[in-house]
Amino acid sequence: MDPLSNVLSLLKPQNLLSAGFEVGGDWSIQFPDQQKGIKSGAVVSGDCWLSVDDVAEPVHLETGDCFLLPSGRPFRLSSDPSLPAVDARPIFLAPREKGIVRMNGGGDFSLVSSRFALSGNHADILLRTLPPIVHIREAESREALRWSVERMMQELREPQPGGFLIVQHLAHMILVQALRLHLAERSRTRVGWLFALADAQLSRAINAMHSDPAHRWTLEGLAAKAGMSRSTFALKFKSAVGTSPMDYLADWRMLLAADRLENSRDPISVIAPALGYESEAAFSTAFKRIMGCSPRHYNRTRPGNDPHMVEEDRMMSQVG
Repeated sequence: MDPLSNVLSLLKPQNLLSAGFEVGGDWSIQFPDQQKGIKSGAVVSGDCWLSVDDVAEPVHLETGDCFLLPSGRPFRLSSDPSLPAVDARPIFLAPREKGIVRMNGGGDFSLVSSRFALSGNHADILLRTLPPIVHIREAESREALRWSVERMMQELREPQPGGFLIVQHLAHMILVQALRLHLAERSRTRVGWLFALADAQLSRAINAMHSDPAHRWTLEGLAAKAGMSRSTFALKFKSAVGTSPMDYLADWRMLLAADRLENSRDPISVIAPALGYESEAAFSTAFKRIMGCSPRHYNRTRPGNDPHMVEEDRMMSQVG
């Protein structure tokens, strides 16, 4: 499995909601905090302005454009950014006609959007590499997304047996494709493991770490995978990813360990050697250094165990 698939499989993005939105005339809608979820959207027809709280400049979206909002911050969609905004909640919680939310009768602008929750306590591995607004607007990129977007709108407008599952799969396709396209468009200007995947040499080393985390990797061994000298590899990796190869490996191992602690009954005596550690003590020391607590205490302290947060996220999932 490739590294992007590895990370997305670990984070288990769950599509909480997919909906179509159609609006006419002048309009402006303020959406609430997304509870650390990822919002994705694509403009089917018309154009609008998108702004995210604490981000200075609004972004103009045109027909075919796609966007991701990885920060979970409140955001606004409007026909004119100077218009006062109305709250999205009563609009999106009201009864819908099939899967479409309409405002002002519709007709001038339409959008499909999805909201994803990420599992576990380590979504930052993906989100920290992305800007507050990921804007996909290149002609070739929009064409790559067009079929999925149009198919989703059709499924929402004309519900058929099995349509719920088709919309779920289309939403995941759009999310992964948008991440791919952003990687391709921004690989030369961004720092992080996601963008390092666009580099043929570095991607070989990252693939090796993800494919066999239990291997006793050394800097020399990873440099050989990349086809580079030890020193050149170390410098290039740190410059592109933002951390050293061995620190990246340790972080990845601990994310895998956290996932197994959350989702399996495997004891530490099984998890430690499966991730390349010769002793439980060495594994526990590394886990505490990276994750901030001992493995034995991890499940007791992770936010996902808070029933109040689970209920709040359930309520938020109903808002577009």
